[in-house]
Amino acid sequence: MVLPHPRPATPLGGLLGFPVTPFRADGDLDLPRFEEHLAEMLLARPAALFVACGTGEFASLSPAEHAEVVRAAVTHVGDDVPVYAGAGGGTRLAIEFARAAERAGADGLLVLPPYLQVGPPEGLVAHYRQIAAATELPIVPYQRSTAVFTPEAVAELATLDQVVAFKDGHGDIELLQRVHTVTGGELTLLNGMPTAETYASAYAAVGARAYSSAALAFAPRIARAFFDAFERGDDAVQQTLLREFYVPLTRLRRSTDGYAVALVKAGLDLQGHSAGPVRPPLADVTPEHRAELARLLDRGHAALDALGVPA
Repeated sequence: MVLPHPRPATPLGGLLGFPVTPFRADGDLDLPRFEEHLAEMLLARPAALFVACGTGEFASLSPAEHAEVVRAAVTHVGDDVPVYAGAGGGTRLAIEFARAAERAGADGLLVLPPYLQVGPPEGLVAHYRQIAAATELPIVPYQRSTAVFTPEAVAELATLDQVVAFKDGHGDIELLQRVHTVTGGELTLLNGMPTAETYASAYAAVGARAYSSAALAFAPRIARAFFDAFERGDDAVQQTLLREFYVPLTRLRRSTDGYAVALVKAGLDLQGHSAGPVRPPLADVTPEHRAELARLLDRGHAALDALGVPA
């Protein structure tokens, strides 16, 4: 089934940044540090920033905090790059987050999977249709955990003008190929896997060249160098960085639930850019794993120096 109309123009492509949400030692929101963090990330030239999403601990934010984070990002980033905000939970709660993000000036929404409940394809489609009807913002559905779509369900959602891309964190390449085929290649596909760089080549084969990089938030030089090598087809640089940094990072991330976020904050702290602790139910990185992460950062940067990649 080919889409009945061309996809609307979308800025989503390239290297996508996912900032953390900084907290003070007492656990409260730290907006001044958040603004500094955004400025640091912009130096790596992301194509878009996605705030208050998974890396930004969306599930741990109150609605008021979510609105503050989105508003601060929009104000600080200005017109430099698009700002997409996370929205999620049950349908009515997701609509509240979507409307709040729209009021705060966000450029679009990454709609996270509904909490806990797993519904049939028609239920998922209805969920996203109702969110789309409640806002004029562009929408990116996110496939993972409790939101795994059939290709036909994606094709139905793709007929909505507001659905500008489809982010996959499920990791089923065959399913993603079927989605790519049934939508006629007209729907932008985003690689949203944890440590997405390790999947970059596989996802590119099914048309998903843009990806979300958690490393961009705490190792921007490494993340930028890998993406540039990926874009120009430099396999030698990619393989070096996969060997020295990304594959070991993936093993470390898999060692403990919640490390997809906690390692990012630990990496920032190791380099003198602390964003504070994670909130429960996440837990901060253990001292042993923190030391291992420090070694990986050293290895990654040493590899860049050996390759002659400028700082």
